[in-house]
Amino acid sequence: MTPSLPGRQPQIAQIREAALPLVDGESLNPLLARIGDARYVLLGDASHGTAEYYRWREILTRRLIEEKDFSFVAVEGDWPDCHALHCSVTAAPGAPEDPADVLDDFDRWPTWMWANTDVARFSRWLRQHNADLPPHRRVGFFGLDVYSLWESLQAVRHYLAKHHPDAVEHALEAYRCFEPYAEDPQSYALATELVPSGCEPEVLALLVQLRSRAKEAAAADASLDEFAARQNAEVLVGAERYYRAMLHGGPESWNIRDHHMADTLDRLMDYYGPHAKAVVWEHNTHIGDARATDMAAAGMVNVGQLVRERHAADGVVLLGFGSYEGTVIASDRWGGRARAMPVPPAREGSVEDLLHHAMPDGAGLFLFPPAQQVPSAEGRPGWLQEERDHRAIGVVYRPGREKWGNYVATILGERYDAFCFLDRTHALTPLPTGPGDTGEAETWPSGV
Repeated sequence: MTPSLPGRQPQIAQIREAALPLVDGESLNPLLARIGDARYVLLGDASHGTAEYYRWREILTRRLIEEKDFSFVAVEGDWPDCHALHCSVTAAPGAPEDPADVLDDFDRWPTWMWANTDVARFSRWLRQHNADLPPHRRVGFFGLDVYSLWESLQAVRHYLAKHHPDAVEHALEAYRCFEPYAEDPQSYALATELVPSGCEPEVLALLVQLRSRAKEAAAADASLDEFAARQNAEVLVGAERYYRAMLHGGPESWNIRDHHMADTLDRLMDYYGPHAKAVVWEHNTHIGDARATDMAAAGMVNVGQLVRERHAADGVVLLGFGSYEGTVIASDRWGGRARAMPVPPAREGSVEDLLHHAMPDGAGLFLFPPAQQVPSAEGRPGWLQEERDHRAIGVVYRPGREKWGNYVATILGERYDAFCFLDRTHALTPLPTGPGDTGEAETWPSGV
């Protein structure tokens, strides 16, 4: 049973004492000090349709780039689309001068996730920032996700046809295998019930070939084109596995996807070298450590957990976001029309509800003590060590179902290293791109 408001007064007092003001860029100074020399900073959001989450991530990311020399931004987006944006923000020859022109071409639903005015503003700033830097020091922008099976296949074909025409046969074999499914992942997944291996042998053969070429190229200072081709082949393998696993439900498809994103981040760090630093933009359900949630009991891992496990010695900081109420851009069905929806007041007893009562109409930044500095659970304030519901809004959202879904049981002080609370938030503004329908099924929870 949720304690009454008077019964929560000690926790509310703790929260008010711990809260740091969140007003402008200077408000992030304590967080910058907390980040220190960390090489991995993962920035979440509680929805993919909220302007304030994108804007605060932008403010922090700009400071990380300008003051701490971060190397690239990696996001929960498709590799081919984000590679095109990377070329624009780094002023690659032949790339559009205005990154918004690239974002206009993002046509995979949900288009608003990256084709919105906030990302357009940040990408324009990034191009301007890079203009004063030599090419090898320009800050990149990359996609970590696994969905772009057909787009990545086409990219590999075009790369091999241009640079290694003698090696294009493996790409053609993979293309012929996928061609009957007309770019419909559900049709492909269903077909693997009859032929369990599906197109796995073809894409693995293609990946082996490109990995071999990547090793050869590494010895001769690999170009980004070589790296991108290898990464597109990695997407093919990951996507093929993902779509087969998706058919059967359960945690496997989620885990394939998050392992792929963490592995892609590792490859980018290797490409950029031993002093590379990465900023990651993804949903809270990907960047908040799954071990501090009920996702772990369901057999799920995520990017935040994997990065902590792999790279704690290099410094990892996970920042979550949340809000009490407002509006959001989402759709009531997968592949449907995006629209502004109300976000009702958070569920009673949730993280957001508690913070709202502590800071009504306000905003705050919370820094949590590193786990290794806390001798026991008793060393943390009670509100950080208690399990509470924590809101998670996906690209598919039905506000009327808040009583039954849209929350992840969370121990806040273990899931993140810091948390930004915004009492009221607003829907972002999509660019005028038309949403294309897609065959991908919803991911848990509801398309995040």
